[in-house]
Amino acid sequence: MIREFLKAKIHRATVTDSHLDYDGSLSIDAGLMETAGIAPNERVHVYNITNGARFETYAIRGEKGSRCIELNGAAARTGHPGDRIIIVAYCLLTDAEIPTHTARIVTMQEDNVIGTIRDESCVDIG
Repeated sequence: MIREFLKAKIHRATVTDSHLDYDGSLSIDAGLMETAGIAPNERVHVYNITNGARFETYAIRGEKGSRCIELNGAAARTGHPGDRIIIVAYCLLTDAEIPTHTARIVTMQEDNVIGTIRDESCVDIG
């Protein structure tokens, strides 16, 4: 059996900009992407804490160290600079992979500074 699990989560990031006239995607500071384990062009789900909007798109590298979180294309209609969002990526695991899988959780502070990083295990899942 294959099941879907959390792979990576960037919690409470702040939207820094939006670009409606841009090919759709979500720009994320490249350093933050690396820390969270999100690859360029990987599908991500975005949950806007501020207004409740939810959407899927793909991640693109923003400038490393810029702390950018930018809504591009149609996604620009789902939020505004200053909104707090959650960015998540999921993965498919076989039953054999579940016991060793960990999800990377990155919690953000003000100005998109990384607050905490933790890895959550699935070992209690049967």
